[in-house]
Amino acid sequence: MSNPVFHALIPVVLLIGVGYLAGRLRWIGGTSVRDLSNVVFLVLAPALLFRTMSGVHLEQLDFRPVAIYFAAMWVVFGLVMFKQGFNRRAAVMGLAATFSNTLMIGVPLIGLAYGEAGLVTLFALISVHAFIMLTLVTVVLEFVVVREESRAQAEQGVAVSGMARTTRMAATVLRAAKGSVLHPVPLPIICGLLYAQTGWGLPAVIDKPLQLLGNSFSSMALVLVGITLAANPLGGQIKAALFLALIKNLFHPLVLVVLGLLLGLSGLPFAVMVVVASLPIGANVYLFSLRYKVAEQEVTAAVALSTILGLATMALVMSLVHFLP
Repeated sequence: MSNPVFHALIPVVLLIGVGYLAGRLRWIGGTSVRDLSNVVFLVLAPALLFRTMSGVHLEQLDFRPVAIYFAAMWVVFGLVMFKQGFNRRAAVMGLAATFSNTLMIGVPLIGLAYGEAGLVTLFALISVHAFIMLTLVTVVLEFVVVREESRAQAEQGVAVSGMARTTRMAATVLRAAKGSVLHPVPLPIICGLLYAQTGWGLPAVIDKPLQLLGNSFSSMALVLVGITLAANPLGGQIKAALFLALIKNLFHPLVLVVLGLLLGLSGLPFAVMVVVASLPIGANVYLFSLRYKVAEQEVTAAVALSTILGLATMALVMSLVHFLP
């Protein structure tokens, strides 16, 4: 009972279970889910992120594990693209195999397992996670879409200038980059870091409300995960969903461990990155599948199955992380 993995994961499992039960019994549903999601993402998360980072100085941050995290992510993404073929479906599947649920599950889990030091490492990743990953995947997807449209237009005898195709791609990428920065997750992290460099500290009258809001985030986020699972049955996509879930939950952290050991990483930041790599698939992947009209059912099932299996695979990864240097 004193196992740290047990103590970190059991509250996560129980709170997700509470949310699942509430969803199945229809205590919360329809527009209420959207409203609850807005409270979690637009109120509670920014309070937690800003307050935590408002006391962190840049010299305390080690971005080497973050860099290795992205390197491992792109190795896995490239392998999935290679296996699936260079097309829209492959790009979305590659994103599903690499994009972790760093906020709703990552923050509560890392906070319970590694405390504030672990959260600082996680927030350093979150501050650039969406911006780098979603922007670069948008570049890949837009390149693929432009290539597919050019091929279709060529077959129909329609000529489209290279400048028009480039302009369209650039506009889409800029929108993605802007949306990744002006977002309720990375923006309070960046603002908190900038405020911390002033050395002023937060006045008690501001710090206390932020603390109370931030303390509510983890439980509310995990309950919301459970409600979402109850509303998204797996359907007939088990095979594709299982492939993505296993790649995301187990292969991704394995690649990160190999790269990290080869490059001499060790300590708490490395352990946190490995656990983050084992997190289930993040919901942003589903938004990409909708936007590009591809693999919607597979991604929906994969997000759900990855979260369900994650309760076991995260326990496995966290147990093995203790053997890392």
